[in-house]
Amino acid sequence: MERSENIAAMHWTEARDLLRCWREENVRESSKVVDIWESALTKKMNKLGDEKLLVLEQVCVAALDCNRQEVAELCLKALRAEFPTSLRVHRLRVLQLEALQQYDEALDLLEKIIKQDETNAAPRKRKVAILKAKGRTSDAIKELTEYLKKYMSDQEGWQELCELYLFEQDFNKAAFCMEEIILHNPHSHLIHQRYADIRYTQGGTENIEIAKAHYCLALKINPNNIRALYGLFMCSTNIALNPKTTPVKRKGASKLAKWALKELNSRYEEKCVQVTPMAALEGLINAVHITAS
Repeated sequence: MERSENIAAMHWTEARDLLRCWREENVRESSKVVDIWESALTKKMNKLGDEKLLVLEQVCVAALDCNRQEVAELCLKALRAEFPTSLRVHRLRVLQLEALQQYDEALDLLEKIIKQDETNAAPRKRKVAILKAKGRTSDAIKELTEYLKKYMSDQEGWQELCELYLFEQDFNKAAFCMEEIILHNPHSHLIHQRYADIRYTQGGTENIEIAKAHYCLALKINPNNIRALYGLFMCSTNIALNPKTTPVKRKGASKLAKWALKELNSRYEEKCVQVTPMAALEGLINAVHITAS
């Protein structure tokens, strides 16, 4: 990676090897990729052989990341000349249209790509992203729901659908999406915590009980999850103060709430030993803040 520091003096073979390394390792150094292209590879493309098209694609995506439309257009023009009907090149054109905020044209092109290859998941997900960017949340939900009927094991798809439902404040359906994610990945403390957050937000005795159970699971998997510990305290307190709770359950919930509070105080005191009280408090608040799993 040290070779990337002096881009201006880089030999074209060194530039080629560095871009190849970044492609293989999925490194997205967009601004550096464009700089390398302009300083070392623009006039040497014919020497790249079969790697030329991969480099053009890599530079095109990097240029769009950096809003270098002239570079992206140059790469796209070269790729279209080689493969005028390629769906892969069409997808790059979609990215360009998105960067130009020409969303309707991008959607039209995506529809054509999907019709030509209905088994390709990437353009369908891209379509959802564009609909979301346009603020058409209902359409994005509909499209993503259809997508997940065919690709039910896509955890990222379920996560995105959950976020869309949360945006619409449809907590019931958001919880269902999290349940699907739990089935695919039952050992993630963040997923259990997120599901518990949704259930707690829904409210009601049954949902609070479910939230408590999943906060417990999150803590079992990762005892350092402060958010889950705080959530467990809130759920247990809620159950203990509910007049409909049976005496036995109230006693257990009260005990659990005291334990959770004791643990929270203990974590706070541990932080205070190492840093100032204000920094410790900020650290705990950041840990308690609800984040996407």
